[in-house]
Amino acid sequence: MNRNSVISGVILIVLAIILGAFGAHALKEKLSVSDLQTFEVGIRYQMYCGIGLLVVGLSAQQLSFSLKPFLTLLTLGSVLFSGSIYLLAMQHIFGLKLSFLGPVTPIGGLLMILGWILFLTKVLKMKETNKLEG
Repeated sequence: MNRNSVISGVILIVLAIILGAFGAHALKEKLSVSDLQTFEVGIRYQMYCGIGLLVVGLSAQQLSFSLKPFLTLLTLGSVLFSGSIYLLAMQHIFGLKLSFLGPVTPIGGLLMILGWILFLTKVLKMKETNKLEG
């Protein structure tokens, strides 16, 4: 088990559940349908990252490589992607113009993609060297 990956995954999952409930109840009357759907995209991807980190962390003993770069890319990507989406969806509630955060969202998404590509590359190298069964 990789403790940091499991902890990060669980934190992302718990926060996604809390933010989902917050969005469904507290923001339901304050956000437009479009902004609420945008907010939910952030929750969905945060949950995906959390579950991914949890699964990889729990199966880390089968891996012969460090998960630190993967963990960093996925966690930072999730924070940037989902965090920017949350702020953009709620910007009118804050009375602020946060459109400058628009480019942060795809950067976060790119970091998540790179994290998974890195993970896949490492797993494929393990298989090539017969370190991974299956």
